Amino acid sequence: MPRIQPIILAGGSGSRLWPLSRELYPKQLLNLTEDCSLLQSTLKRLENLPDSLPPVVVVGEAHRFLTLNQIKELGLGGHIDIILEPLGRNTAPAICAAALYCRDRADDDLVLLVLPADHLIRRPQSFQEAVDKAVDLASQGRLVTFGITPNAPETGYGYIEKGEGNSVLSFVEKPDLQKAKEYLASGNFFWNSGMFAFAAGTFLAEMEKMSPEIHTSMVDAVDHGTRDKDFFRLDRESMKRCPDDSIDYAMMEKSALVSVIPADLGWSDIGSWQAFWEVAEKDGNGNVLHGDVIAEDLVNSFVRSENRLVAAVGLRDMLVVETADAVLVAPINRSQEIKKIVTRLKSEGREEHILHRTVYRPWGSYTILEEQAAFKIKRITVNPGVKLSLQMHHHRSEHWVVVRGTAKVTCGEKVFLVLENQSTYIPCGERHRLENPGVIPLELIEVQNGSYLGEDDIVRFDDDFGREGTKI
Repeated sequence: MPRIQPIILAGGSGSRLWPLSRELYPKQLLNLTEDCSLLQSTLKRLENLPDSLPPVVVVGEAHRFLTLNQIKELGLGGHIDIILEPLGRNTAPAICAAALYCRDRADDDLVLLVLPADHLIRRPQSFQEAVDKAVDLASQGRLVTFGITPNAPETGYGYIEKGEGNSVLSFVEKPDLQKAKEYLASGNFFWNSGMFAFAAGTFLAEMEKMSPEIHTSMVDAVDHGTRDKDFFRLDRESMKRCPDDSIDYAMMEKSALVSVIPADLGWSDIGSWQAFWEVAEKDGNGNVLHGDVIAEDLVNSFVRSENRLVAAVGLRDMLVVETADAVLVAPINRSQEIKKIVTRLKSEGREEHILHRTVYRPWGSYTILEEQAAFKIKRITVNPGVKLSLQMHHHRSEHWVVVRGTAKVTCGEKVFLVLENQSTYIPCGERHRLENPGVIPLELIEVQNGSYLGEDDIVRFDDDFGREGTKI
């Protein structure tokens, strides 16, 4: 049995689950169906695979610390390699980079098991059985994709047409409803899951033949990549030259080596709120209710409250999602159209598609309590033993009031402690640093004053997390 190298693709943004999923806190990091995130659930799914090496996780720069923290929560810190993509270039370059990164670990018989980080699989035993079949085919030189047995005429997925044995006749784009019904009735069409297995040598040889520009760019990106503490960062200039393409278009639809493993895994990509409603546990009226919700005469609806009481009366087939800064209301069967709202938010320069009111950083988090034209109020939490970067702002001053714990403050040439119920002032243009020297979380209220209060008004001079010169 060849060794398995799991590769977890964790670079998605999940805009169709807005307002819960945001650009800087995407779907794979959310706790949607269990007591852990989708990323953590994917990692835990691999624990019982035989002959499996520690996973390699591919993630974008903006999500690197959140991803690392979730890995550490599982006790896997230091055991999992994290590859950083300075630029998003779709799944083909991501998988190619991971394969090249792993090429020195073993010979070409190493089987790469490629899994998206944001999928739900409710039948883990069936998953393991499907992986065993896929690894066996991959070790014979096949490029294996997992085809999900359809249970409905779904128009939101691409399909794989299966031929004799495990051969693939065609990959089919997302169909209209009539065509999806025909696919379902035929019995030889399967949903394209985006999960794959292939021997490293076979995959890299086919990539070089089918998509030489991607292969060459990613060879350079890995060869010129750099180690950054817990991360391996791909070379930015090499990635700029790399085409943006999915693994299906770049290789799977072109190769003569493709096989499919049909699998009934209780699978969902949770690609929309309707897809989430379909797989979630419902009450006797077909409702999915989460949080502080009071419902009267509600049928086949999804209501989720994150921060406050949500009361719903007389709704049928409706979607309501409340967060601290946004409320979504829509017919549940139109949830795919939420991407239009996200597009409008981007075009209007609003931040609700990027951030929540609470924003997580490697040192802790901050919550925006109020924001006006000339001031902003935040609640800041700093983890024990951690310090923020040595930094400066061009356009704002800051007042800090400690409400819990003890702060160690650097302001200019002075270094001093600020205790509970004490405060300090950071003038505009002054170099400063905040540190928690204690063993409990430090909490403080920050009041910013100035002509510009954007998060990008920051110059970092020194940082324990390697963020000098960045705005994140």
